[in-house]
Amino acid sequence: MYNPKSLKAEEFIDHSEVLESLKYADENKDNMELIDSIIEKAKLRKGLSHREASVLLACEDEAKNKEIEDLAEQIKKDFYGNRIVMFAPLYLSNYCVNGCVYCPYHRQNTHIARKKLTQEEVKNEVIALQDMGHKRLAIEAGEDPVNNPIEYILECIKTIYSIKHKNGAIRRVNVNIAATTVENYRKLKEAGIGTYILFQETYHKESYEKLHPTGPKHNYAYHTEAMDRAMEGGIDDVGLGVLFGLELYRYEFAALLMHAEHLEAVHGVGPHTISVPRIKRADDIDPNVFDNGISDDTFAKICALIRISVPYTGMIISTRESQEVREKVIRLGVSQISGASRTSVGGYTEEERPHDTEQFDVSDQRTLDEVVRWLMKGGYIPSFCTACYREGRTGDRFMSLCKSGQIQNCCHPNALITLKEFLEDYAEPETKKVGEEIIKEQLKEIPNERTREFTENYLKKIEQGERDFRF
Repeated sequence: MYNPKSLKAEEFIDHSEVLESLKYADENKDNMELIDSIIEKAKLRKGLSHREASVLLACEDEAKNKEIEDLAEQIKKDFYGNRIVMFAPLYLSNYCVNGCVYCPYHRQNTHIARKKLTQEEVKNEVIALQDMGHKRLAIEAGEDPVNNPIEYILECIKTIYSIKHKNGAIRRVNVNIAATTVENYRKLKEAGIGTYILFQETYHKESYEKLHPTGPKHNYAYHTEAMDRAMEGGIDDVGLGVLFGLELYRYEFAALLMHAEHLEAVHGVGPHTISVPRIKRADDIDPNVFDNGISDDTFAKICALIRISVPYTGMIISTRESQEVREKVIRLGVSQISGASRTSVGGYTEEERPHDTEQFDVSDQRTLDEVVRWLMKGGYIPSFCTACYREGRTGDRFMSLCKSGQIQNCCHPNALITLKEFLEDYAEPETKKVGEEIIKEQLKEIPNERTREFTENYLKKIEQGERDFRF
């Protein structure tokens, strides 16, 4: 029985409720009166239910779909302005005891090179990332209680935060590791992590169990209930995501929103981020084996609908996607992107991009400088800001600021300040030239005169060699 307040996975992601929502969507996909009323509700910026959003996803009317895209673009501007937060993944270990059939790290893959970073290697990877200009990382590791115990993860986090190289510093470490216990989530919180990220892969229980035939990840309920344990352990910010292409996308979309509704109902705050990866080719993995792939247009519509359904939630897209796809979905709602990612263990210290330990093929292979310049030429402000996390503006405190629009008074100047640091320390001459123009123009967009004066003062101090200012 569907119950968003339940702590049981099969009750807050109730299979029959998903199917009924999809049936309702099919029955109403041409009901223009209902579709118009849902779009009008979305314009209030309070979000949509999984059932309402499913109706819009099923709608095939071109004019209505254009209206949905335009609304998503406007809501994105309202809450996130033209800022795009930059990050990079850091793969610590590809040892894994699970048998996930879509991941090259699966236990049965005997020809992939297994690797686990030592603390010295972690340090070298972090220095390489700092030399690019990164300030925010998402650490990744396979599930292996012997090779990758929680103690190893915690030691790596401590090492990452300890490294100060030239003007480089990692100011926020997000963590994407397997579902674990409340006690371990508490340890991660104490280690100073930002967001805990865990992709569901698929919410369809029967498919989930087939796709995860062996290993601890086989336990659907334990995996799906992980966010509740993380929040019980004191982690304010959690990030959801499904791997599109494993199961029918409309099922995943409805269930993903149900999970967000569940977190809001139980904890008073929804997900901090939602990621939208699509399955890609990798060692031992052929994405064509999974016959639920989605077109770029459908993918873009999903992104637009996530934006209008959960307007306050950050949306992440990785280098799995091409420059062209990323360009479209950034406009429709994505607020965070990775740049210059290497999805192999120890990949950043290698001059040539290694492929032998990659988790997936990287479609966008540009340098961070190239990605930053591309964003700026598109009218965006690449942001390396970590201020909210470091000032304790997380969880419900972040959401209340976001919902009131007050976050703009912090985020816009912080984005300019951190972009200025990047331009001074890491940018190529052409990138720096474009960036200085962007900063000059965007200073005018800070409505509060006092805040603008402080920002201008901080920018001058950065030119003089000082670093790490924030609102």
